Amino acid sequence: MRTRLRWRWRKNPLRRRSDVVEAWTVLVVTLLLLIAAPLAGALVGRWAYDEARAVAAEQRAERHLLRAEVVSRPPETLPTAEGVREEAYRVTVRWTEPGGAVRTAPARVASGTERGDMVGVWFDARGRAVPAPPDGAAVWQHTLTSGVCTAGGAAAAVLLGHAVFRRVTRRRRLDEWGREWARTGPEWSGRRA
Repeated sequence: MRTRLRWRWRKNPLRRRSDVVEAWTVLVVTLLLLIAAPLAGALVGRWAYDEARAVAAEQRAERHLLRAEVVSRPPETLPTAEGVREEAYRVTVRWTEPGGAVRTAPARVASGTERGDMVGVWFDARGRAVPAPPDGAAVWQHTLTSGVCTAGGAAAAVLLGHAVFRRVTRRRRLDEWGREWARTGPEWSGRRA
């Protein structure tokens, strides 16, 4: 491969302008794949990390965890999806507020929870049961997913652009060679066009 690219940089009677352009394109694509795509992934990952931490902090501030007692019976048969048991199901829970008022609400609890068990349930300001705020692992998962997807998307866009560009330059190179052969071919073959 090294000798294949090297001749495109030197003065050579076989070298065409399209060969020089293609050699420069390979250099640019390599730099984009090695520097720009990972940098884009890192920048988007950093932005996603900051956003996810802000969302998690906001949710932790507006939600609160209460200990509640399961008062309804769990379903006899848990719903399944293609043989996989659900990890959580909805039941009614009861808790006592700081003022002494007893409240009930539907909430999702882990599979295997029985009537009378005490569970931790997250509630919003309106008293609705909500999912727990994202923890550190969820924030990092979001960060890494965003960064890797961005870097992969940038690399895919660069490679797709390079493939299109090579197709165009290959067509031009063949046209150049065709014109050159039309001009010099009769000298080699002895035929006149």
